[in-house]
Amino acid sequence: MPAEWEPQSAVLLTWPHEQTDWQDQLERAHATFLEIALAICRHQALIINCQSFEIIERIADELGAAGVDPRQVKLVHAPSNDTWVRDHGPITVYERMPGEQEPEAVLIDFQFNAWGGKFAAEKDNQLTTILHELDTFGMTQLHHVDYILEGGAIESNGAGTILTTTRCVTSATRNPEQTKTSVGKIFAKHFGCDTVHWLDHGYLAGDDTDGHIDTLARFYGERQICYVQCQDPEDEHKSALDAMEAQLQALRTSDHQPYELTPLPMVSPQFDDEGNRLPATYANFLIINDAVLLPTYSALEDEEAIRIMRKCFPDREIIPIDCSVLITQGGSLHCVTMQLPEGVD
Repeated sequence: MPAEWEPQSAVLLTWPHEQTDWQDQLERAHATFLEIALAICRHQALIINCQSFEIIERIADELGAAGVDPRQVKLVHAPSNDTWVRDHGPITVYERMPGEQEPEAVLIDFQFNAWGGKFAAEKDNQLTTILHELDTFGMTQLHHVDYILEGGAIESNGAGTILTTTRCVTSATRNPEQTKTSVGKIFAKHFGCDTVHWLDHGYLAGDDTDGHIDTLARFYGERQICYVQCQDPEDEHKSALDAMEAQLQALRTSDHQPYELTPLPMVSPQFDDEGNRLPATYANFLIINDAVLLPTYSALEDEEAIRIMRKCFPDREIIPIDCSVLITQGGSLHCVTMQLPEGVD
């Protein structure tokens, strides 16, 4: 399974529409998705799945008005329940086919049940199959796996190591009676990994995913991990994130060396209109060709997060995007995007 920083063919989005939970703030969501789309188009191709032809027409007009080459964007019509393509979209691996010397990109379509049956998911669970039938991914093969797994639940360093969270991946509402050992065998089979690092601690209030790794800790190199650190002793996350930090410090690379760890600031508390805390995190960034899209929240910590990202990715442009509206529905920038590595075409 390639690392996110490896060369990419495109990024996939599932656009918000009025039949989703975005209905009451659809224009705000549309504006944020458009900003994400424009940033991606500056660096690589983009595929956008749309609920209706009216949405396709609007997006085409707005991207065109911004100077985007229409050949850079593929607009596809297929029904969806929601916008979290990181979790209902395909996961790409490289496999060496019989008689071939070079590995080829292959798409894996895991099952999706909306994070343990919390929401409707029947359309999202079929979406990758429909997109493949529409030749959205060209000649790339698609393999279906009868196992529930979301893309936001796993992190790959591109060298045989997967980072994940115990609470999410072994939850009984996804795959009953799973253990770290049984999950490790599934990951080895489909991702070709020889090591799985499990984090048993860490969470974000307001998160519906049971602790997706892409909200907490991320590889930014084969031996480098950045993670959310809480320094406020009064914050409810303090003890859990301290325990997660201790686990990260205890992890070892394949040659038994500690990882280089870079803490990310905890976003100052963000709340919805009813006073519920929202899962704002700087760990939910997206790496694309030559750039990193970093979620920001009009928070005091935004500038520090940008500075840290520039140190982590000195050869990439850091593009901050205000994702305040995304966290009102429980996710952020990485959650609404899925990269398609080189060879998916």
